[in-house]
Amino acid sequence: MQQRTFPNHTALSQHTADYIANLIRQKPDAVLCLASGDTPTETYRILASMVQSGDLDLSRCRFIGLDEWVGFGPTDVGSCGYLVYRDLFTPAQIRSEQITYFDAKATDLQAECARVDDAIADFGKLDLLLVGIGMNGHIALNEPGTPFSLRCHVVQLAQSTIDVGQKYFTKPTPLSQGITLGLQHLAEARDVILMASGPRKAAVVQQALTGPVTEQLPASIMQTIEQGKVWVSE
Repeated sequence: MQQRTFPNHTALSQHTADYIANLIRQKPDAVLCLASGDTPTETYRILASMVQSGDLDLSRCRFIGLDEWVGFGPTDVGSCGYLVYRDLFTPAQIRSEQITYFDAKATDLQAECARVDDAIADFGKLDLLLVGIGMNGHIALNEPGTPFSLRCHVVQLAQSTIDVGQKYFTKPTPLSQGITLGLQHLAEARDVILMASGPRKAAVVQQALTGPVTEQLPASIMQTIEQGKVWVSE
């Protein structure tokens, strides 16, 4: 695992965007799994700008959705998919056939988990998995106590995740479950980046990187990921 600290969020975002762009230039058909949320927003906007200026071609890449609130989809403001479409997929003109996303409105969520697991297996491995970290140490929607060995699964959301999730919606929104890639996918990805920004995340990042490796703190799995990179800004 590598660690690096950047002086501010802009520097972190630019470095991450440049890294992803260079990966794609080396492997134009790369399979990417990208987190939603506030932290990677600027990174995605930089990548979209590169596409619009002709400096980057994403037309052969494949994209896997990391997670979603159960009952929501990419057209619902506040959903995980909505944010990635807004900041990257739509402005970069990513075609629908390039994207594999959970249907979190499906009646059979276990079948959705199997479908996304199968898609990843068909691709071989994820070339890049970009994740953030929650205030309780979750990665994607893998809450504390989630076995490291799981692949795609449905999860009961922790109250802290529900509370933080409200910021993405325009009004109070009931959230109870999520559907997510598992940490086994993270362990198997060819490249993993964990981004974190600001003083609010400093304590949980420190605990995850220096404390015991435990399923009670999902992000602590990064200590075991040889290909893992933890990039943070002050």
